[in-house]
Amino acid sequence: MSNAPVPVLKLDLPGIRKLKSGKVREVFDLGDRLLMVATDRISAFDCIMPNGIPRKGEVLTRLSHFWFAKFANLAPNHLLAKVDDALPPALQPHAEVLAGRSMVVKKAQPLAIECVVRGYLAGSGWKEYRAGQTVCGIALPAGLKESQELPEPVFTPATKAETGHDENIPFAQAASIVGEEIAVRVRDLSLTLYTHARQYARERGIIIADTKFEFGLHDGALILIDEVLTPDSSRFWPADQYQPGRSQPSFDKQFVRDYLETLDWDKTPPAPALPPEVVAKTQEKYFEAYRQLTGQSLGS
Repeated sequence: MSNAPVPVLKLDLPGIRKLKSGKVREVFDLGDRLLMVATDRISAFDCIMPNGIPRKGEVLTRLSHFWFAKFANLAPNHLLAKVDDALPPALQPHAEVLAGRSMVVKKAQPLAIECVVRGYLAGSGWKEYRAGQTVCGIALPAGLKESQELPEPVFTPATKAETGHDENIPFAQAASIVGEEIAVRVRDLSLTLYTHARQYARERGIIIADTKFEFGLHDGALILIDEVLTPDSSRFWPADQYQPGRSQPSFDKQFVRDYLETLDWDKTPPAPALPPEVVAKTQEKYFEAYRQLTGQSLGS
């Protein structure tokens, strides 16, 4: 990591209006299009760490481009350019910082729900199951273990939260928010995308335990937007270490969460800085997930 680039934590593009700054992404207005840029910020327990993971944003962006291309025949998406295409002239002065971590996309109207698919019992799903043998109100068989594969994947929508946690909601509530027809379409499409991705990833040594899709409307058409099947929007587990009945080692930021759990920190801002070894190990996990899924190496 001694020669690693400095992480991109804050991004402003003089002359380009910023519309939104999220936990990881910056969104800029290009007139008839948007520019989405994935920074190297990393959050845990709803707090953004003061230091980031170098090139993490590049992993998220390149992996999203990979999946968007792979699933183009299943779901139209918001991309207007490929990851290594030349940037529009107005962005050329910022080409170096934007390289590999930016998406030029259509201006879609995002749906007001998160489209979560769970194939395994983990996270908030496991917590709810222990309390009442349900996940988002969906009844499940008795006797399931933590991290166990579900009989079939389930669609568990959630509300969107600008701050704090998204809230799991029943399908009926999701339908009341976006309309019955749209809710059915995104449910079916989410399950189809997850099923295809899970099979593909499993053949490459990664279990996709669950994931979150986002959809939007563009000129009346439903399209896939935001990021897709990344370590930030999904739980990626190494298949060769999978063992039901416990939490799993992970390719995502669980490594950061596990480290933070060892500290005397109350999980409120300001968050503590991550030590170099945790940064290095986390970057290694993001790079490895990318390599296994795409067959390409980003190097370190």
